Amino acid sequence: MSGAAPREHTAGAGRFKPYPAYKDSGVEWLGEIPAGWRSKRLKFVAPIRVSKLKVKPDDALYVGLEHVESWTGRLLLDTQPEAVDSVVGTFRAGDVLFGKLRPYLAKAASPDFDGVCTSEILALRPTSGGSQRYVMYCLLNAPYIRWLDSLTFGTKMPRVSPEQVSSSFAPVPPEPEQRAIAAFLDRETARIDGLVAKKEQLIELLQEKRTALITRVVTKGLPAEAAAKAGLDPDLPMKDSGVEWLGQIPAHWEVKRIRDVAEALQTGPFGSQLHANEYVLGGHPVINPANLRDGGLVPDGECTVNDAAAERLAHHRLQDGDILFARRGELGRCGLVTTQEEGWLCGTGCLRLRVHRDAARPRFLIRLLSTSGVADWLGLQSVGATMQNINTSIIGRIPLVVPPTADQEAIAAFLDRETVRIDALVAKVREATDRFKELRTALISAAVTGKMDVRGEVK
Repeated sequence: MSGAAPREHTAGAGRFKPYPAYKDSGVEWLGEIPAGWRSKRLKFVAPIRVSKLKVKPDDALYVGLEHVESWTGRLLLDTQPEAVDSVVGTFRAGDVLFGKLRPYLAKAASPDFDGVCTSEILALRPTSGGSQRYVMYCLLNAPYIRWLDSLTFGTKMPRVSPEQVSSSFAPVPPEPEQRAIAAFLDRETARIDGLVAKKEQLIELLQEKRTALITRVVTKGLPAEAAAKAGLDPDLPMKDSGVEWLGQIPAHWEVKRIRDVAEALQTGPFGSQLHANEYVLGGHPVINPANLRDGGLVPDGECTVNDAAAERLAHHRLQDGDILFARRGELGRCGLVTTQEEGWLCGTGCLRLRVHRDAARPRFLIRLLSTSGVADWLGLQSVGATMQNINTSIIGRIPLVVPPTADQEAIAAFLDRETVRIDALVAKVREATDRFKELRTALISAAVTGKMDVRGEVK
């Protein structure tokens, strides 16, 4: 439809004008493109170069999928592997790299150096007159990524073939226009990335404030004003706890071990106690280390067992106020069971702590046990060189402060209020960050598909 009226601006393209005329690209996912552009198969724009080595040269920079940031085109090369055991591909400065494994991650980059890469990355070489950066932005075009992802094969490791990528279409403006679009996107995405970086820095500061607040209150007591409102003494004398990471504590608090406040310490069932045929969708959730997040329990929806298994393992059922520890993986990871999770099962990789309610309040204890001091202590005490085996004996020896129960309840209530407030601020900043990232993606798509004319935007 040459000369057809331009469509409305894509989100993020507000202040930019469309091209004077458009035509049908002949490609369903691409739709209309400016009248002076062409749609061409990628193999004619940037053919894939195939060059592999059995051994990575010692001085060659290596690019794995983990080194390519999703949707941004950035390479993260601060950390290099000590050795690469598999066959690697090679690339040259000026190539465009694209990850064919899980294409929905949109991993593309435009290196200015020679190097080697995982065989899951394709190296494309723009033809003479083509712009490396423009081709990279074409590969970061959201409609293209969605279409390419629809072609993947393999369930656990979905990927596209080099032939599918080569046969895909790209919008191709004249070469000077490619460079203008790439320069515009370089400038605008850098500006957006700067805003995102500031927001992410703010999130980091808020999270640090949250962590410091929790550590300060569970080891030193409430701030004076909050203590007075709770009917507690706001001016507490302090004493040495005798525990390095606890330091000074209020003089009327006690130092104990987990075993002193535990009604029961029990590991989850052995792996052999649960059989593959007992796992069903929609059954009874089984909580493993990966399900312990931010001091709570988050089931994954797949690790659930049938009624018969749940009944057989009834002594591993969880109760309100139980605290679960991860026995493997991230040291100190733990979660508090609430009434919503009662009846769920403690999994193989977890250990269950049931607290004497007259000795400690679970809502206070989970805050204390989630501090970095506990994680550091566990790191020194854990069994095995890889620090992957936490048992009931080690958990039982964790040192902790035990305030009077009235203090514990006041501290738990104060932290609930304050952390909710901080978490709400973090959520708002994250929403703003997500909007900036959506704008970035929209600008790329609008520019490389010609939905907006940016030829006069870069001098």
